[in-house]
Amino acid sequence: MKKLFRKIHLWLSVPFGILISLICFSGAMLVYEKEITEWCRPDLYFVQTVKEVPLPMEELMEAVAATLPEGTSITGVTISPDAQRAYQVSLSQPRRASLYVDQYTGEVKGGNVRLPFFDAMFRLHRWLMGSAQSASGGMSVGKFLVGLSTLLLVIILLTGILMWLTNRRKPLTKSLTISFTKGWPRFWHDLHVAGGIYATILLLAMSLTGLTWSFGWYRTGFYSLFGVEASSEGGHGHGGGSQGGQGENSRRDRARGEGRQGRGGHRSHHSPYAHWQEVYETLADSHPGYRQITLGAGTASVVPKGRNSLRAGDTFTFDTRSGKLTDSKSYADQPRSTKLHGWIYTWHVGSWGGAITRLLTFLSALIGATLPLTGYYLWIRRIFPLSSRRVQK
Repeated sequence: MKKLFRKIHLWLSVPFGILISLICFSGAMLVYEKEITEWCRPDLYFVQTVKEVPLPMEELMEAVAATLPEGTSITGVTISPDAQRAYQVSLSQPRRASLYVDQYTGEVKGGNVRLPFFDAMFRLHRWLMGSAQSASGGMSVGKFLVGLSTLLLVIILLTGILMWLTNRRKPLTKSLTISFTKGWPRFWHDLHVAGGIYATILLLAMSLTGLTWSFGWYRTGFYSLFGVEASSEGGHGHGGGSQGGQGENSRRDRARGEGRQGRGGHRSHHSPYAHWQEVYETLADSHPGYRQITLGAGTASVVPKGRNSLRAGDTFTFDTRSGKLTDSKSYADQPRSTKLHGWIYTWHVGSWGGAITRLLTFLSALIGATLPLTGYYLWIRRIFPLSSRRVQK
């Protein structure tokens, strides 16, 4: 069986190793994208001067809405407890568009745009620098190769572990150490074996969750394991609640109709943002130490203190005419599809356990990028042992 595992491990790794390295490396680079981007662009994400009180929400949103082009409206605003962090305003179009605004002056600081490096890493990670769809509207070659390489990585990792478990010539504990004093060949061998063992669990978690973005058949099967029906549109399941299903589309539709009122010459008697300030203050007072509050057209969500994921928010609805809260639902009571969607994302990016698991995810992805390279080195040495020894001399 060990020989079979070795052959499967080798002959899947040889043709797809480079792609696996690129996918793992780009994934590692994206783990700390937010922190690095904010460090590079403090002028966008943070206000220059903190004043005693921000502008009233209605006044602030009306000022932002007046700068938007025709056909684009405000769908929500995200507020951090950090007084220096600018408000993030979500827009109806293009998809997932947002901009940052100084809550003390009303100045629109700019749009939320990826830095060129991270844009390249994202496209490499998802589509091998291509696009999600081909010219004919089907799955692109890049997206297919990423999905196929990720699927094969799962098999490669499992066969690697089985090879380690069936190796009776070497104590298992010795496979967990990396020698730094016995030459480069031994170092690369130990890095391949021990690094693979240490990183396997998190690499499997990233791979198995990442495949839900690649293949519809896999996403359907994965969701069905948890009794959830997956979306047929290429994303994840449309759960209920403001963070998942009903949230994005219906909230956006309401905002398109109501948000037009916020631009000059199109205002009606009732502003869609009339009670956002009141709702925000109510939620902030009832959730001291909150991590994030998001307001939309008749909906709101709060990520309480202690939640590792910003997707694990409690949701609320309110009357847009009076500002009175009409319903609330804790994250624990959210539809299973909503929670599963968030769970998949947090496990894929490593945020499920906070700073420690993000660091471990980053390191595991980096190790994953080195495994094919060290594997190629070991394979070449086995094929050309004499020439390898001459090079060492």
